[in-house]
Amino acid sequence: MSSYAETKYRAVTAFQRRLNAVVRRLPGQTLLETTGRVSGLPRRTPVGGRRTGDSFWLVSEFGERSQYVRNIRADPRVRVRLRGRWYPGTAHVLPDDDPLARLRRLPRGNSLAVRAMGVGTGLLTVRVELEGQGTES
Repeated sequence: MSSYAETKYRAVTAFQRRLNAVVRRLPGQTLLETTGRVSGLPRRTPVGGRRTGDSFWLVSEFGERSQYVRNIRADPRVRVRLRGRWYPGTAHVLPDDDPLARLRRLPRGNSLAVRAMGVGTGLLTVRVELEGQGTES
């Protein structure tokens, strides 16, 4: 990774860490809950994406460097909170999917942010196969 990309990664992740602490508490925010690969504790990350049928699609702006992607690699069982309901599911990291093409099919605002923050850092598509009807949060 270039020094520019590394500097950008550090700056954006520091900003996101502070912002996510507030955003994850908002009732309408979509959250991805993974299990911490070291701690074993639930880790909730605000994400943007779109539900299509029984799948939820998102693009990680930092690819394999994203903590939630690392957690998914260790344990693909996740939960996604959509519109106040939690859905269990199984996450799949899709390195062969075209993340830029995928972003064109996801909500515009989030896609613009992912493109702006993730340029040069290895965008990566994630699909979550949702199970069940979901439960209230």
